[in-house]
Amino acid sequence: MTQLEYAKKNIITALMRKISQAEKINPQTLLKNIKSGKVVIPNNRLHKISRPCGIGKGLSTKINANIGTSTDKADIGLELQKLSVAQEYKADTIMDLSVGENIAATRIAILKKSLVPVGTVPIYEVAVKAQSQRGGLLNFSGRDILEALSQQAKEGVDFFTVHCGVTRKSLAMLKKHKRLMGIVSRGGAIMASWIIKHQKENPFYEYFDKILDIAYEYDVTLSLGDGMRPGSVLDATDPAQISELKILGELSKRARAKNVQVMIEGPGHVPLDQIKKNILLQKKYCWQAPFYVLGPLVTDVAPGYDHITSAIGGALAASFGADYLCYVTPAEHLRHPSLEDVKEGVIASRIAAHAADIVKYKGRALEWDKKISRARQARNFEQQIALAIDPVKAKLYRRSSLPHESDACTMCGEYCSMKLMEGCLRE
Repeated sequence: MTQLEYAKKNIITALMRKISQAEKINPQTLLKNIKSGKVVIPNNRLHKISRPCGIGKGLSTKINANIGTSTDKADIGLELQKLSVAQEYKADTIMDLSVGENIAATRIAILKKSLVPVGTVPIYEVAVKAQSQRGGLLNFSGRDILEALSQQAKEGVDFFTVHCGVTRKSLAMLKKHKRLMGIVSRGGAIMASWIIKHQKENPFYEYFDKILDIAYEYDVTLSLGDGMRPGSVLDATDPAQISELKILGELSKRARAKNVQVMIEGPGHVPLDQIKKNILLQKKYCWQAPFYVLGPLVTDVAPGYDHITSAIGGALAASFGADYLCYVTPAEHLRHPSLEDVKEGVIASRIAAHAADIVKYKGRALEWDKKISRARQARNFEQQIALAIDPVKAKLYRRSSLPHESDACTMCGEYCSMKLMEGCLRE
């Protein structure tokens, strides 16, 4: 049985109990939210991991780190180093987005080494195989998609991004309402091109029931991909995006009816004043399913700093109810990410997630802030550093500016406000 099916039978599994203990919430509350589809636990029954996580209502905001080979860099060892960095800095999940050589070998190596749930975008492998074996990336069939899904599920993949919402209907909406940037999702663009070339419906949509059968067998969580996500703030919340969202909402109901866990992916590039609307629309059309957002990036003008534009949007989105943030690195739009890019992306996303959790859960999330504030008040730099989201950087900064030990920072020195007030309050 799947975790959703257990929840429907009011059975608290060992996995549910582990999640409830980690999140410090009542296991009955967790069961109730899984049962209603508001929480998912991505964990293939064949994949043994030491750091499982729940995503959704009542749980801390989770973050995902994307790794994987590209057509320019296909080094499995490098991707495993990225996995290690992402896990060191506490990413909750990993997605393997490989499109370079040895896709299957890369995925299997990541699955073997990962301590956290691993997701994939199966259409990438399907398209790469079609290109290498049949002379064109669109030379694949619905059967090829189902075979890829089945194989990856057998290997232990915990969640799939499946681009079911790029259909003839949503493409017609895109053609009717022109965008500045069209489709920017790689998987979405592959499926749109396939539909146009073959003049057939999207196999992910047409064979959705068969996909559900595969997901059910291994308890793979489906992440319904946002192929129509906006790639510019000028395209946000347009008819094509909303048309796809409504399709995903209907598919999420079908998944739950088959006892398959499901979450919804979201934008994208969204200006600040539209973020709340996007969250409310997703929760409305998708029956409160967990919402997984890429950023959102709140401006298009910051190449090299898109981990920051993403963190701003992610903090707002999660504070309004998004459950899961996909990190964005400084390399976004520019290059294949480096190890340092992965680290920066994870940390920026974690800051956003925690900032949102302070709004959503207050006392539960504020405990961390309370501890570091007390250490700061006591000018206990050793403890401040230990509590920092990036202790390595905090320690480096502290040591780099001090010729000797001091109980103040070199910004204020003798004029430290806390030292001054300490004396005032003593009198």
